[in-house]
Amino acid sequence: MRPFGGSKNAGKAETEEYPLLPLREMVIFPQTILSVYVTYKSGIQALEDALKRDMRLFAVCQKNSETGETWDAGTVVRIIQNLRLPDRTFRVVLQGEYRALLVPRTKNLGAKSESTLSEVTPVKASAGADNPAADQEIAALMRVVQKSFAQYAEFSKKIGTEIISTAEKTENAEKLVNIIGNAIAVKLEKKIDLLRIVEPAERLEKLLEILEMENEIFGIQKNISGKVKSRMDKHQREYILHEQLKEINKELGKDTAEDEFGELEKSIAERHPGEEVLAKAVKEIARLRKLQPFSPEAGVLRGYLEWINDLPWSEYSADSDDLTEAEKILNEDHYGMKKAKERIIEFIAVRALSALAAVPKEPEELCADETAKQELIPQRVKGPILCFIGPPGTGKTSLGKSVARALGRRFVRISLGGVRDEAEIRGHRKTYVGALPGRIIQSMRKAGTMNPVFLLDEIDKLSSDFRGDPAAALLEVLDPEQNSTFTDHYMEVPYDLSKVLFITTANSLHTIPYALLDRMEIIEIPGYGENEKLAIAQKYLVPKELAENGLSVAKIVFKDETVREIIRHWTMESGVRSLEREIARCVRRIAKEAVNKEYGKNPDKPVDSFRKTIRQQDLEKLLGRRKYKNDVVFKEAKIGISYGLAWTETGGTMLPVESIRFNGSGENTITGNLGDVMKESARIAITYLRSVQEMYMLKVKDMGKTDFHIHVPEGAIPKDGPSAGITLAASLLSTLCSQPPKSGFAMTGELTLTGRILPIGGLKEKLLAAIRNGMEGVLLPEDNREDWEELSDDIKKAVDVHFVENAGDAFAILFGKSIIKRPVSSAKSKNRKA
Repeated sequence: MRPFGGSKNAGKAETEEYPLLPLREMVIFPQTILSVYVTYKSGIQALEDALKRDMRLFAVCQKNSETGETWDAGTVVRIIQNLRLPDRTFRVVLQGEYRALLVPRTKNLGAKSESTLSEVTPVKASAGADNPAADQEIAALMRVVQKSFAQYAEFSKKIGTEIISTAEKTENAEKLVNIIGNAIAVKLEKKIDLLRIVEPAERLEKLLEILEMENEIFGIQKNISGKVKSRMDKHQREYILHEQLKEINKELGKDTAEDEFGELEKSIAERHPGEEVLAKAVKEIARLRKLQPFSPEAGVLRGYLEWINDLPWSEYSADSDDLTEAEKILNEDHYGMKKAKERIIEFIAVRALSALAAVPKEPEELCADETAKQELIPQRVKGPILCFIGPPGTGKTSLGKSVARALGRRFVRISLGGVRDEAEIRGHRKTYVGALPGRIIQSMRKAGTMNPVFLLDEIDKLSSDFRGDPAAALLEVLDPEQNSTFTDHYMEVPYDLSKVLFITTANSLHTIPYALLDRMEIIEIPGYGENEKLAIAQKYLVPKELAENGLSVAKIVFKDETVREIIRHWTMESGVRSLEREIARCVRRIAKEAVNKEYGKNPDKPVDSFRKTIRQQDLEKLLGRRKYKNDVVFKEAKIGISYGLAWTETGGTMLPVESIRFNGSGENTITGNLGDVMKESARIAITYLRSVQEMYMLKVKDMGKTDFHIHVPEGAIPKDGPSAGITLAASLLSTLCSQPPKSGFAMTGELTLTGRILPIGGLKEKLLAAIRNGMEGVLLPEDNREDWEELSDDIKKAVDVHFVENAGDAFAILFGKSIIKRPVSSAKSKNRKA
């Protein structure tokens, strides 16, 4: 048996066997003494084995305490003192002797085997390592390391003077690294590297790198701490000086804080906010006087009082009462919109009359100051709540700006699209961190007057979730009987919104809650006809795009036929947004052409000398191939095909209906992604035709044994609504009689079981779709005659309209008398042609 600690095999690398002591979050270096408390099983077993041998162990740091995996480098240590505690744990004092590396095959032996013995290879420094004079490089490195360590100790404040002195006096590189490596507080991986490196010079370089990095970090920390401390010292100094100044002012009979609060109270009172608001402000100022200036509650109260002071409470802008000027402004900014403009002119007229009625007979005696004059603002005229409904791109939002300009009022806008939090409207309680008033109060402060024009954009796009329903919060805002006492959660005092002219915009009424819709005056902004779009393009869009693209002084002319071609084949909308984009594309291409020809660059070619006329044949080159074709419309009449008119949020469209019949059992197939209402219309049409089959020359003997398949093309697009009833009936009758309806005719109207044709909505958009697709005639319900009379003359002249009261009248126009077996007795009314 070979002695413990001796060589295992002659002729091979010298190895030794020691019990392996795994250490947790600890690295022991040679020439150091360390007290260790061992409570874990593997450590206790290793200590018991060492006590039975020569009191030596191989102490190595654990890499993973859960798996027991250890690092490959450690220190052979000797037990100087040991104390076994009653719970079988140990407290031992260990002295590091020399470095060693764990032989790979015995790694983690203590974790996986009952034996604690491990095989290690001592790390021996090269010859001459103990003689620094023999190596000038090592001597120089030692001096630099000692200096760096001294700086580290100064930064750290945790290194004992004894260790610093020992490090300064040592002349052995190995010992110097061990002493410093044990003293510094760095990551375990870096200490393991110091144990693993063999050559003294490399160890010194590694230690120097670690020390310099730590010193750099300490320097940055010290710099940051110094900045923070100086900032804190500045605040503390200001606070002390402020307190001293307060005491000095008190001794002199002055109080700056009282002056500040007094000025704030005076400023709020001068804005005439009303008794309730003024009492609230005085109360909050009294609370603020008792608080420390830097307390969080004082900051909240200051912010609240600033809001009260910044809001307009009695400031009004003077309304313009010049109807001619207002009408001129509205016409300058927008084309058409007759109803909307008339409503604004009416409001201005009523406002002017009410203002005159409110002026006293002797204003010089009653109005001694401006405050009294402001009291003469008419209290009876409440701001109306207007709602502009129409397709996208028809100018609803910009019309709000024009209204403000015509009235001479301030303009503010809030976009409600996607708002889903009630606090966006009513604000948060000021007890919350970062609380603010809602958008209504914020916009009133921005306006600066009590009577701005307030635009609530996209009111139909409001949402709701667990944070509340903003549409419900708007009920108070948009009610003329309630909004004079609107209360924001943050302000906690009533605020008068009754003088505000609220304008809302929406694309559809269907998504607006009825209670909110009932509070608003609906003004429809219909889509534009082709002539209207042409006028808008030539008057507004073309000059605007030329100015924005640097060609305002050039001689650029868009022919009317060119603009019509763009409208027909490059846009498909009720508004003019796409038209504006296409015109902008044309102008940009023209600008590129002008630059390529050196207009504006060459002094001989100024921009104002550039001329170009845009013709129809130029569009393919400027805009590419056509984007849109007409709807699915056959030029010639076909059996079973009729053309309806539909309304969508983006405008009107054609709705072709196809139907076929074949012998069967009376089943009906309806396809085309139709909604329930439209399917009901199809069933009503079939039932009605069965009820009047004896009046027409049908090609079937028994409708009860005839199957129908009704299809509405473009099946990927959902379709619904009752206004296709007469269209479905016409398609089915054409199939039954094997005779096509008259070509070039479109129709719309809801059909009842008794054959009456009920009125429809979206008349203008539907007629524009018919005109766009080249329809010569349109069948409309008789009850829509008044709507027809309100349309512009260019639409009336573009299409031949026939008003019908029942299906018999419609069939007589579409098929003539050839399909009639005998006169329809119920159809008393004659066809009325517009």
